[in-house]
Amino acid sequence: MKFNFNTIIQAVETDQKFKWTQLFNPEFYITLEYSGVPIGIYMVLFIVFAETGLFAGFFLPGDSLLFLSGIYAEKLAAPLRFIPDTYSDVTVVALAIALAAIIGNIFGYWFGATSGRGLYQKKDGLLFKKKYLEQSQVFFERHGGKAIVFARFLPVVRTFVPIIAGIVHMKKSKFMLYNVISSLLWSFSLVFAGHFLYDLFLTKFNIDLKQHIETIVLLLIAITTFPLVMKAIRARKNN
Repeated sequence: MKFNFNTIIQAVETDQKFKWTQLFNPEFYITLEYSGVPIGIYMVLFIVFAETGLFAGFFLPGDSLLFLSGIYAEKLAAPLRFIPDTYSDVTVVALAIALAAIIGNIFGYWFGATSGRGLYQKKDGLLFKKKYLEQSQVFFERHGGKAIVFARFLPVVRTFVPIIAGIVHMKKSKFMLYNVISSLLWSFSLVFAGHFLYDLFLTKFNIDLKQHIETIVLLLIAITTFPLVMKAIRARKNN
């Protein structure tokens, strides 16, 4: 099934008025249905791939999407009927997301190795800013191979670091090692955090986090972007 914005819009229930702001809401993708069939898991996997595999994917929800995937793990795993019942829903979702992240990084590395240098001559556009590429290069040069791991937890940077690794022709085996480690850490930490915190708040405090999704998303955005904001402030002071 091919997904595009038209498909996403058509998938919204007819009695709901579609708003473009929904495209930036992780819950919108997770709970999405098409002709009555839940397709949330496929949207999540595509977004995870696009954020790291497509250099324009940095505007898509990342960390908050994974956290909410843990909260909605049962709903997301429902379409995956071919998975044995011995595996928990949250484990299945986390593994699927990790695999999508690994493939996304591989695609980013391949793009960087084959065509990445052309990005330095590309003009800024709506979805591409050269400064993001340059900042990611500095980040990669500072941390070396470990940048692949660190970048997973940093919005924007995680989109471009695999491309930089491809541009400098980082050894493939080394890249894959960091790629697998970072993808598993990123996926399992955020998905399981969402899953266990949802259960904790529901059982201990009788608070349903699904009723506070907007607050959760805003909080996660603030937390994940804080390091980037501080870095930008320090860079401005130094200049």
